Amino acid sequence: MKIEKANAGVLTNFEVLDFLRSRGAKTDPMGCLGAVTASECKVYEYLLKTPACNQTRESVFEFVKRSEGFRLADADKLNVINWRPSSAADAYAMIEECGRRFSRDERGDVRDEDEWVQEFLEIVKEALPPPPPKAEAVQE
Repeated sequence: MKIEKANAGVLTNFEVLDFLRSRGAKTDPMGCLGAVTASECKVYEYLLKTPACNQTRESVFEFVKRSEGFRLADADKLNVINWRPSSAADAYAMIEECGRRFSRDERGDVRDEDEWVQEFLEIVKEALPPPPPKAEAVQE
């Protein structure tokens, strides 16, 4: 793989997964021989276990469009798209200074943080598909 332009921007996990799919990455190690390196196959296999595996370009664009009113930083959007929060605790962990930044709306009116978080999580739930189910623990 050759780097065409360094630091051209950040990529979501979905975009990396889409790129690896276009190059022919597979979960079968023998199927990875050729245009895709072994490390790229490992990244591909990992990303298949993240929310990125069920996302589409349209779902990512829909989330970005619908979340504009929340004044998220680009890094916040990236975290949300990559990890798809499903609880208020997840949202607070992913969005920097969540409580302080979003306790006021765009007009400066004070908003209830809990209402904001629930409204935000509803948008996430509607726009981004659910993550894959977690693998069950192996029983011996």
